[in-house]
Amino acid sequence: MTQTVLILGANGKIGSHAAEAFWDAGWTVRRYDRNTDMTQAAMGADVIVNGLNPPAYHDWENTIPAITQQVIGAAKASGATVIIPGNVYNFGVKGGELSEQTPQDPASRKGRVRVEMEAAYRAAGTPTIILRAGSFIDPNRNGDAMAMMHLRDPQKARIGAMGAPDIIHAYCYLPDWARAAVALAERRATLATFEDIPFPGHAFSVADMKVVLDQATGRDHKISPFPWWLMTALSPLWELARELREMRYLWDMSHWLAAEKFDRLLPDFRRTDTRTVMLSGLPADIHPDKAMRASSHPIAAE
Repeated sequence: MTQTVLILGANGKIGSHAAEAFWDAGWTVRRYDRNTDMTQAAMGADVIVNGLNPPAYHDWENTIPAITQQVIGAAKASGATVIIPGNVYNFGVKGGELSEQTPQDPASRKGRVRVEMEAAYRAAGTPTIILRAGSFIDPNRNGDAMAMMHLRDPQKARIGAMGAPDIIHAYCYLPDWARAAVALAERRATLATFEDIPFPGHAFSVADMKVVLDQATGRDHKISPFPWWLMTALSPLWELARELREMRYLWDMSHWLAAEKFDRLLPDFRRTDTRTVMLSGLPADIHPDKAMRASSHPIAAE
């Protein structure tokens, strides 16, 4: 029998890739309309993917709890399992490998909000999967780490560094996260009521990225420090600048997500290769693989 998933935030980074992955896997996909009642929309759904997030970190302390209560109510009424893209904010200033066993000691206001959010799902007894990931990389350049931070202007062969170039940072390639969400949804009956599952994704430094980009494109990419001084100056006037500054610590400590639990649950899952992920921030005209495909196309050759 065909299963049904309700995607919250279907036009966003998480939601759009989740909708595609569930559709490709043969699920019936419903896209939630914010103007409708969430509980009604969830009736008959087997899984709810919560891709809702306040844009530009706006009013997290009020918006996240409100969304959480809505989703819990919809899940309780429908009996659906909730899948949430967790993040590393919960852990605070802890470097190295982060796992489901790592103590959660947030060092930021947004981290405390996320800890409280997850605790609410656990306390509600609603079947919940936290698929915890690093910074998002979206091949559609939809406000992700590449578009906003590392490759803001790829034509200039410049890579933005949020911290020291050799710092290892945890990343999540969204098409991979979405496929993993489908795989976990399909085996949800074997999981605990509340599951905290780190998604290992990819972990690399800006220096690593430069090596790959240089080799792939034949260009010498320059590494440019992110203008944190500008964020400081703009913080009193610009909410996003203020919110980004709070999370600066994540770019100053090497960290990555543990793979043991994920690999145990999904031993056959294959992540996209690191080169493809690193190059995904390049537009088609300078992307070596896309340009090659275009030049070999009969129409392109005319």
